[in-house]
Amino acid sequence: MTRATKIRTPRTPDDAVRLRMDPVSSRATALDGAWWPRTTDAVVELPVLVTALASLRGEITHVLLSSAEWDEPHPRAITAGGRAVRLGWFTSQPAGLITVMTDFGRDRFDLLVVPPDASPAGAETVLAAAADGADNRRTPELLAAVGPLG
Repeated sequence: MTRATKIRTPRTPDDAVRLRMDPVSSRATALDGAWWPRTTDAVVELPVLVTALASLRGEITHVLLSSAEWDEPHPRAITAGGRAVRLGWFTSQPAGLITVMTDFGRDRFDLLVVPPDASPAGAETVLAAAADGADNRRTPELLAAVGPLG
């Protein structure tokens, strides 16, 4: 992903989060869903995601990300829905994956991150597959299985 200085553009109300979740929360699946951010600017993208996830899964307390995939800065926390959410930036976090924790670790789930420059058709395929509880492919094989996304 591109590492360049960007001017942050506030989101408009019609910029709905592009998120697909398995409707049944399960620890038996490889992925719990997928998210398709519009940019690689975590400061802009994560508050929208966290707010959407909080309405589905409860208060989000931590998000773990791959530091190589997101533009700097890499803040230690963001504010979403009036609450602070801690961020962990790791070089060991698998590419294309974020881990989200709720209520002090009571629930943890993994989301595939669709590259922002993915084609709409490719992104929709990945979003649907990652949210399918019967599809146990992991992030690298799921992205590879649908071919080039851009």
